[in-house]
Amino acid sequence: MCRSIKTLRPPVLPEEATEDDIRAAALQYVRKVSGFRAPAAHNREAFERAVDAVAAATAELLAGIEVRGGARRRSPGEDAA
Repeated sequence: MCRSIKTLRPPVLPEEATEDDIRAAALQYVRKVSGFRAPAAHNREAFERAVDAVAAATAELLAGIEVRGGARRRSPGEDAA
């Protein structure tokens, strides 16, 4: 069963997206765009390259997004006032 692509940025996702979250979203995207749940052997390399590229672009996007107006994340050990 395929997972739906979900929003991976705070505050929708309470913690930072993991590599697994990013890879799952990239895989779902490539599956949707290609129309293949799993590629044939002769297309597997192109399929995996596309998943890698989408995952890298997603990680770069998430790293560059600034969420304004959201709750400030506390540093470990910082007391809540």
